[in-house]
Amino acid sequence: MHTAVPIVRAENEGEKRWFFGGGVHTWKATAAETGGTFILFEDLMDRGKTTPLHAHPEVDETLYVVEGEIVVQIGGVENTVGRGGVTFAPRGTPHAFRVTSDVARVLTLQTPGSAESFFRDASEPANGDGHAGNVDIGRVQASAKRNGGTEILGPPPFSDA
Repeated sequence: MHTAVPIVRAENEGEKRWFFGGGVHTWKATAAETGGTFILFEDLMDRGKTTPLHAHPEVDETLYVVEGEIVVQIGGVENTVGRGGVTFAPRGTPHAFRVTSDVARVLTLQTPGSAESFFRDASEPANGDGHAGNVDIGRVQASAKRNGGTEILGPPPFSDA
């Protein structure tokens, strides 16, 4: 573990990366900066972005919806979560989400910060307008196998996905 350092970032500040599962991540706090305690990134996604059913064996994941709306399934229970709402998937719990609004902006907090390498390997620097590329679930799955931190359990669990 490294020593944590102070972090101050304004709106829109932070490294921007196109995640091949869909969405642009703006990194607000990295594992190196927090001494491995957590990672925090903002995820800007368009309508229809859907994750496969997955779990994080050694990481708890909290989502805070800053803007828009998502449908989330955690442990087999489906809920709609809008602006100001929060979800929590304890480590090892199967979960997935789908964006149901035109745009959603979600803060993702993972504790501890041990799964950062998965996200970095499944992404690349975003282009100037904040959007880039197509969804590449194969790259996401390959990163999960190489880096751990995420287990892909199956297709999206939503009835209309």
